[in-house]
Amino acid sequence: MSLQTIIENAWDNRELLKEAETQKAIDEVIAELDHGRLRVAEPNGDDWKVNEWVKKAVVMYFPIRKMETIEVGPFEFHDKMALKTNYAEKGVRVVPHAVARYGAYISKGVIMMPSYVNIGAYVDEGTMVDTWATVGSCGQIGKNVHLSGGVGIGGVLEPLQAAPVIIEDDAFIGSRCIVVEGVRVGKEAVLGANVVLTQSTKIIDVTGAEPKETKGYVPPRSVVIPGSYTKSFPAGEFQVPCALIIGQRKESTDKKTSLNDALRENDVAV
Repeated sequence: MSLQTIIENAWDNRELLKEAETQKAIDEVIAELDHGRLRVAEPNGDDWKVNEWVKKAVVMYFPIRKMETIEVGPFEFHDKMALKTNYAEKGVRVVPHAVARYGAYISKGVIMMPSYVNIGAYVDEGTMVDTWATVGSCGQIGKNVHLSGGVGIGGVLEPLQAAPVIIEDDAFIGSRCIVVEGVRVGKEAVLGANVVLTQSTKIIDVTGAEPKETKGYVPPRSVVIPGSYTKSFPAGEFQVPCALIIGQRKESTDKKTSLNDALRENDVAV
């Protein structure tokens, strides 16, 4: 049987997790993820294809693993997952105390400041994972992305989400932003500090004569800041968070430009 068939069968019948063939198949999927030869999601033209069966293998990897103690110098961990290794060979800069789990793919040229990348994630070339940023399980991060300090990219495992968060090439994610629940951020988009995006967050384009609302997707080159709108509740009217698209990143702007420069172009105080 193919790897996919074995994984799908085990997903429907968890008793199969006790069998050596199933465990071997899951181990093979995680190894392929670690090397970047398999992905939980991959570009498909202008859209993305989610490989649901690969995500299922990640979820089922946990119950077949046993807890063990991992010692790294004076540091000790107690977990089911091995840590990623051989960074020099991979061309990745890892600053203490950055941690990535085995089963996450980290491409050459990536810089990991003290940060965390979970199993199933894919971090492409030239990306900066800045201090205390986290890339949750199966998160897909494109080339030359900057995840600023404290950014939280949600995972798919707890609770189980249908699709991973996707941050496309050359995007700039500002400090303390949170992107979860399979939200997709388009190429070269800029998120100002503290933007929070979930599948229920209104993303409102205010650049035209009338506001245009979307959810779950930030179009390419959009410049986004936190906002709010008034919503009526039984107890009265209150402000609810949203995200505002206030402009477009200019073609003349260098892709590595600072967040401050991108916001200044759109007359936003920084």
